[in-house]
Amino acid sequence: MSGIERYPNLFKPLRLGNTYFRNRIFSAPTGLLDLTPNCAPSFDHLAYFERKAKGGAASINIGESIVCDYDSGDSRYDIFLLKDRKYNYNGLAKLADAINRQGAVATIELQHPGAASRRNGTHQMAPSDGPNPLDPSIMCRAMTEEDIYRVIDEFSEAALYAKTRGFGMVQIHGGHGWLINQFFSPFFNKRTDRWGGSVENRARFGVAVIDEIHRKCGKDFPVEIRISGSELFEGGYGIEGGIDFAKQLEGHADLIHVSVGNPHDPGSSEYTHPGIFKEGGCNVQFAAEIKKHVSTPVATVGGLSDPDQLEEIIASGKADVVEMARGLICDPDLPVKLRSGREKEVRRCLRCFRCVQEMYQHGRLFCAINPESGKDREILSHHCVPEKKHVLVAGGGIAGMEAAITAAENGHKVTLCEKTDRLGGVLLCETGVYFKKRVGEYIERQKYMIEKKGVEVRLNTPVTPELVNEIKPDALIAAIGGKPIRPNIPGIDGANVISVEEAFAKPELVKGKALIIGAGRSGTELGIYLKELGKEVSLIEAKEDANQGLYAAKIAENSLETSVSTMAKEIRADGVLCDTADGEKLFPAETVILALGVKPLWEEVDALSSFAGEFYQAGDCRKPRSIMDATGEAWTMANLIGRY
Repeated sequence: MSGIERYPNLFKPLRLGNTYFRNRIFSAPTGLLDLTPNCAPSFDHLAYFERKAKGGAASINIGESIVCDYDSGDSRYDIFLLKDRKYNYNGLAKLADAINRQGAVATIELQHPGAASRRNGTHQMAPSDGPNPLDPSIMCRAMTEEDIYRVIDEFSEAALYAKTRGFGMVQIHGGHGWLINQFFSPFFNKRTDRWGGSVENRARFGVAVIDEIHRKCGKDFPVEIRISGSELFEGGYGIEGGIDFAKQLEGHADLIHVSVGNPHDPGSSEYTHPGIFKEGGCNVQFAAEIKKHVSTPVATVGGLSDPDQLEEIIASGKADVVEMARGLICDPDLPVKLRSGREKEVRRCLRCFRCVQEMYQHGRLFCAINPESGKDREILSHHCVPEKKHVLVAGGGIAGMEAAITAAENGHKVTLCEKTDRLGGVLLCETGVYFKKRVGEYIERQKYMIEKKGVEVRLNTPVTPELVNEIKPDALIAAIGGKPIRPNIPGIDGANVISVEEAFAKPELVKGKALIIGAGRSGTELGIYLKELGKEVSLIEAKEDANQGLYAAKIAENSLETSVSTMAKEIRADGVLCDTADGEKLFPAETVILALGVKPLWEEVDALSSFAGEFYQAGDCRKPRSIMDATGEAWTMANLIGRY
């Protein structure tokens, strides 16, 4: 069955205003921190969005851009449209062209932070005077009528400038606690004039912004507005408020984009950006409910990447458009793969938030399982054809599978040897865990690609010097992994001690009260999993900070306890004796689980290093790696073969 036959609704074109969209898959705003010192798009910024446009999405949204050059957020991270217009940097025109020439519609998100903006460390304009409702230590200043009309004009001028730069649509950010949302939310807006009180009055500001944009840019120039279908925190509005807002937008907006939450309230963030503990598409219900009350097209967003679910959303009438941020960071080619009947090749987002972490730490959107991410300029300039080689890949884990696929895609003959009877490596232990099902799907996708690319796979075949000498490869990539760290402390080999991998794979091995040594990512996720299975479990961590912020909501929900600055010194039958800040303490436990990471197999790697003209290491056998590090490293190493 062809992609068009399988996903007929997903690939049905859409017209908004006088703009044609080639399908119903829109790239949601992600933003990018890789800007020039003038807060203009850099070359890498352009390459990122051009690469995404090549993947087949109908609309590529470059993310939030500030409509004013005052009272803003952190200026390192934002494009200032009126400032850009003043100095005519031309970066936005180049960016729009890079997107448009790939057949996508260049879209830009316009926003004003309002009470969420910072200037000299204080919050500025807001709908109402007084302490910021989400941070009472900061005072807000109520906007005057003059302020309101000035900001409306700034939105419209910014939109007009974007249109002249080549953007085919603007998205107004009217959700997530920014200024337009602040006006509509009774939690923020305490005004008693025509801009507050009733639903119509509170929606007036957002409606006026859209109408003024249409007045200046033309009625046929499409305006999308993102709203919070529900604010999801105490005191904020619920779905009824979202419906009321959408009804007021009817006849004004061209597309109502329904998100949820108010990220300035930490409790709702897990819904705004669904993580591993939420089902993909968990927020579709809000868009579906709003769609019942308006005739304006509706978009949904939030943890979407499953192809069949995307089609079902459109086919069932829950929404008219599906928008993805992380899903298209993970696989920008998702649309073209689905259209051409290659759905098994789609990388589905793990929702691990590594992309978000990397964006704020390093200014690039790297993905854990897409080794090309963050290297978009390099990808777009790949022209060198490698000399064909016979490549031997040692190890069939995450790094080894990616290395084999990449080498085969470059035309090399590839042999992949794995010492066990299955491909997938250490992560196979997690595939039965409900919130890790995407890991299993990713492994199956990689296995499918290995078969499709004609890689010769030899299971139950450890790579030894003798085997390498027999095969005589031109290039060898060692991806043999590592071994679990087992500190040299008394009792470590006791019958009550198991590894984190064993506990994930066979939770029935966990008897009675359990203590996990190591509160890193794997230890914390295991603790949550065992708690949800009804096990009694806690964690200890030698460091002063376990850095478990990503899991805060689930830790609280399951009352999972972690003792930091706690060093295990002896494992006994009745528990673990530890050194703590308060002295020596016994932590009672019937089962002790080691979650201390892995040690690279450097000696085994050294034994293989002299048997091929080209030799590379990838994954844990070089240094303990995350999924992202392993795939990125393997992809890079495989791309080097035969090129130099």
